[in-house]
Amino acid sequence: MPKFHLEVPHNLSADEAKSRLERFVESLQAKFQDKVSDLTQAWNGNTLTFAFKTFGFKVAGAIASLDKKLDVSGDIPLTAMMFKGKIETEIREQLNRLMRS
Repeated sequence: MPKFHLEVPHNLSADEAKSRLERFVESLQAKFQDKVSDLTQAWNGNTLTFAFKTFGFKVAGAIASLDKKLDVSGDIPLTAMMFKGKIETEIREQLNRLMRS
């Protein structure tokens, strides 16, 4: 399965970023309820694992909450490779908004 990776810089501590990330899944559900389904999340320390379906594709990954940045990595199906850039851009935009709100 193809991988994606991105970093989202912020000016927060790891704990504050984690606190904001706890609202990430809920914000995705509210904003993209017609495009995203089967959203799940689980915490392991400061790392949020997540999975969701969008346009019939399953996207799964993890977001590590670190001082000054989020480290995001995950898997997308081979059939969704042509949308990899759009998926990464959308995740980055949503996390940037969340870290600045």
